[in-house]
Amino acid sequence: MAAPKDPSPSAQAPAKPRAPNAQQLALQRLGLRTDWDLVLHLPLRHEDETRIEGLAHAHDGQTLQFEGTVTHSEVSLRPRRQLRVTVLDAADGRSSCVLRFMHFYPQHQKTLAVGELVRVRGELRVGLWGREMVHPTFKPASAPLPQGLTPVYPSGAGLSQAYLRKAVAGALQRALDERRWQDTLTPEIASQIGLQRFFDLRKALLFLHHPSPDSAAVLQGDRDHPAWQRLKLEELLAQQLSQQVARRERARSRAPVLVGVAVQGHDAPLADALLAALPFGLTGAQTRVSAEIAADLARPVPMHRLLQGDVGAGKTVVAALAACRCMDAGWQCALMAPTEILAQQHFAKLVGWLAPLLAQRGLTVAWLTGSQKKKAREAMAAQVASGQAGLVVGTHALIQDSVQFARLGLAVIDEQHRFGVAQRLALRSKLDGAAQADGAQEPHLLMMTATPIPRTLAMSHLADLDVSTLDELPPGRTPIVTRVVSDERREEVVQRIAAQVAQGRQVYWVCPLIQESEAAQNASQSPSASDDGRKLALQDLRNVTDTHAELCDALPGVGVGLLHSRLPPAEKQAVMDAFARGELSVLVSTTVIEVGVDVPNASLMVIDHAERFGLSQLHQLRGRVGRGAAASACVLLYTAPLSPTGRERLKAMAQTHDGFEIARIDLALRGPGEFLGARQSGEAMLRFADLATDEDLLEQARHAAPLMLDRYPEAAQAHLQRWLGARAEFLKA
Repeated sequence: MAAPKDPSPSAQAPAKPRAPNAQQLALQRLGLRTDWDLVLHLPLRHEDETRIEGLAHAHDGQTLQFEGTVTHSEVSLRPRRQLRVTVLDAADGRSSCVLRFMHFYPQHQKTLAVGELVRVRGELRVGLWGREMVHPTFKPASAPLPQGLTPVYPSGAGLSQAYLRKAVAGALQRALDERRWQDTLTPEIASQIGLQRFFDLRKALLFLHHPSPDSAAVLQGDRDHPAWQRLKLEELLAQQLSQQVARRERARSRAPVLVGVAVQGHDAPLADALLAALPFGLTGAQTRVSAEIAADLARPVPMHRLLQGDVGAGKTVVAALAACRCMDAGWQCALMAPTEILAQQHFAKLVGWLAPLLAQRGLTVAWLTGSQKKKAREAMAAQVASGQAGLVVGTHALIQDSVQFARLGLAVIDEQHRFGVAQRLALRSKLDGAAQADGAQEPHLLMMTATPIPRTLAMSHLADLDVSTLDELPPGRTPIVTRVVSDERREEVVQRIAAQVAQGRQVYWVCPLIQESEAAQNASQSPSASDDGRKLALQDLRNVTDTHAELCDALPGVGVGLLHSRLPPAEKQAVMDAFARGELSVLVSTTVIEVGVDVPNASLMVIDHAERFGLSQLHQLRGRVGRGAAASACVLLYTAPLSPTGRERLKAMAQTHDGFEIARIDLALRGPGEFLGARQSGEAMLRFADLATDEDLLEQARHAAPLMLDRYPEAAQAHLQRWLGARAEFLKA
């Protein structure tokens, strides 16, 4: 007879899930939450623990594994508490080695007790006091020798290699044994991309985690191995699939059709009126790109176009023409810039070009920034909400909840890589309910960048966008001579500045540190800011203020301005206005002048500590001069010694002015982050593939992705989920 069930509530209550232990939490901090995360957590290197070697012929600095008997074990207290163990090598019975542990537990002492036969692995140090190893790994000699190389994984605080190896091994076993982890590439796709050249997925993963001892190529980091090639191709295919999915989803969305309508008393469209009023003609590239944008705006599908052009190529005019077409159709246009200085430059230009034309139509150009007084901001917001403001220019203030557009048809985002995903999505979501009632779901989007995008980067990370390129500079731009000068010749540079000022020219002197430091400056005012952040911010401020003081002393009677991110907005604008009017001859600044500043009389740019800037930033800063008729120069001041990367950057700047060539070199030196900014919200989308060396794999993935989506949608979805998961969403902004 069966025993009766226990009727007590405790017997029926489900068991509480156990809280994760410290090592499990450490795994989560590394982003290792699923089996597939662990499977793709590939080793940094491998150690050969398959062989036992002797101490007698080992040399200083060699990593080796030997077996021996513990002859002495003690805890000494001087010079600090440590465990000292002497092991006699079993290979010859004469050679010995001292093992030292500054951190140890009772279990260590038990395993390393006198008389125990142990296996030890570590880096050998040979000195006056003989052989020793500090914190080597050890185990009883009776433990079986591994049959393959031992992986060493990227780790973090509180996470031991032993635990990590066990977790990865378990994930490999589960992942590769379950049907849901089977190959997602169908025979047709595999044939198209020549998959027979590579390992299959299962074999590739097992090989990369646990290669055989004779796999010298893996030990030497050879990423051309067929196992690596398979993983890189799978990763690139996942990325291309995500881009294609994003493009197709947008094709199903709806946007307002922005085609000009007749306005009473004005037969000429606003765009034509602007072209007639401009004091210059468009370049061929500007005309071509404007036509591409006009064709996009005339379609009911949301435009998602990236407009790229070198410094001074004339992107603002192209954006103004797009805004005119938007307003001709009875809709509003918003232009958002990352800094107030850049937004102010756009506003000044657009007001000068458009204000008289818009006034005839009863429209205005509105200005919205966070530094505005409440009353002024509310007045501008009212113009936006009523529709009186046909064009709205500003910073992040445009996406505040308090700003409501009447009919937003086009959003223009300048220097798009400096905005986060959430910020761009917020601007796109400003389409009001009345507009949505007309069938539109989101406004058209035009993103602009003065950082040219290398071809491989556009093919991979920006494949979901249409890209237009201004590859022609307006006539009249003077060439800029670039010189790389040691900081030891600083006085000569100051003399050069004095000569330029004497000729009536103006000069920029830019100090580091780049934009990250401006964030650190803001953070340094917070109680939660790190000490390093505060030190960095104060150092930055000292750099620019000390340089300003030095130049004031060295150039008596010369107007020297100071500009940095801690100045109040009104003071910043006053300094910029004074420099633009010629009241200041020298402007000492941080990189707040990197983009958007246009003073034709400025003929000399000095970049202090140029080795601390990225190539694209150096190119942007150099583009602040050479905007007038006078011969212009850029001096790159560096402090020795230069790192190899710093030397390459400065060499590239001196040898070429081609923004696309500079972008190609910068991609090779720094990777895609400089160009993409927050597009991936800080998450690297390519972990294994390298755009500089894997262009052929990228081409294969690019051609295979549409075929896979059309013919094998379930396999495509499984591939996306396996490789990207939620990260695919970052690509849609």
